[in-house]
Amino acid sequence: MDPNFDDIKKSGTLDLLAKQLVEGFITGLHKSPYHGFSVEFAEHRLYNEGQSTRHIDWKVFARTDRLYTKQYEEETNLRCLIAIDISSSMYYPADTIAKLKFSIYSASALAYLLHKQRDAIGLCLFSDKIEEYTQIKSTASHLDKIFTLLEKSVERGSREQKPTQVANVLHEVAEKTHKRSLVIIFSDMFEGENVDEIFKALQHLKHNKHEVLLFHVSDHETELAFNFDEKPYEFIDLENGERLKLNPSEIRERYTVQLKDFHKELQLKCNQLKIDFISANTRTDYYTVLQSYLIKRSKMR
Repeated sequence: MDPNFDDIKKSGTLDLLAKQLVEGFITGLHKSPYHGFSVEFAEHRLYNEGQSTRHIDWKVFARTDRLYTKQYEEETNLRCLIAIDISSSMYYPADTIAKLKFSIYSASALAYLLHKQRDAIGLCLFSDKIEEYTQIKSTASHLDKIFTLLEKSVERGSREQKPTQVANVLHEVAEKTHKRSLVIIFSDMFEGENVDEIFKALQHLKHNKHEVLLFHVSDHETELAFNFDEKPYEFIDLENGERLKLNPSEIRERYTVQLKDFHKELQLKCNQLKIDFISANTRTDYYTVLQSYLIKRSKMR
């Protein structure tokens, strides 16, 4: 069962939270097929007295009567850009901002895991434009910078009304990210744009040789199933301030059908492009995100 991360957050900083998430996840892997995936065999070297015998190649010893150890090197060539939608709709629901917190906490855990593997990380925060875009680096100081930017995004709250333009932003990301990278996107994709425009932007990333992992973030209970009590509500569009008074039962069926169609089409187009599409429910655990990343990374080897 997933821990209460809000309680953890109260007791420490985002980097501590990320460490707890990753270490808890790794402990849970046990003898997973992904164990040890971050190292590759490099070469043999003569065994020196006092070294651990763990990596002695006994087959070579049988042939040569000499002790050699297998040398491993960390994969340091993976570059990853984490892109997070920080538009106003991601600050839903207003009392918990669960969608943004889910994205920020997941991103912090991924950044910590990437750093632990000596991979290079970058961060892109966007709304209708790119708000922050860092270099992709593997240093400890760069990781600290990423944690600071993520913290500020949570603290900012939804004071400003910021619309979303995912397609335009992803086109820009494709152009700005020059070397082949894994691009991990967290967004609710609520922008009123044609799915074809989003598809073209994702296609642009793939055309530029990037791998893409898309987390479609939403509160499945209220945003997808539209499960609200049967009483009048005033719904407020977080991105333009528009208000609408109605009873949920009046539009539930039409709303859920349209959203299901959008969700299905987006997933279909991602499958066509060989983009990993994960429907991320803010009410579920963060380990799903880490596991999806590990699977994607193993495919890139």
